[in-house]
Amino acid sequence: MIEQTKKEGNKRTVTGKVVSNSMDKTITVSIERKLKHPLYNKYIFKTSKIMAHDEDSASKVGDIVAIEETRPISKNKSWKLNKIIKESQQES
Repeated sequence: MIEQTKKEGNKRTVTGKVVSNSMDKTITVSIERKLKHPLYNKYIFKTSKIMAHDEDSASKVGDIVAIEETRPISKNKSWKLNKIIKESQQES
C-alpha cells in the first residue's frame, strides 16, 4: 500500500507511484488505498489515477512521489509534485 495522507492547512499531501510522464510538465500518479468489504470482511485495493504538475519534468515512471493539492492548473490538474521520495531502478 502506497497511500499516505496528511493535512497541512487546507492542502492534502498524498504519496503514490508515477505511471506515466509522457505529457509535457504533467505526470500521472497512481494511488492505492485499502478498504475492508462490509459484508465479506476481505480487504480490497482501490486505485485512483491523479494528474499532477511537474514543472521540471524531474520524475520518471516507477518513482514514488509525494504530491500536494493546489489551485486548478488546467482542466484535469489540481495537484503538483512536492518531492520525489524514491527513484525507480529501471533505466528509461
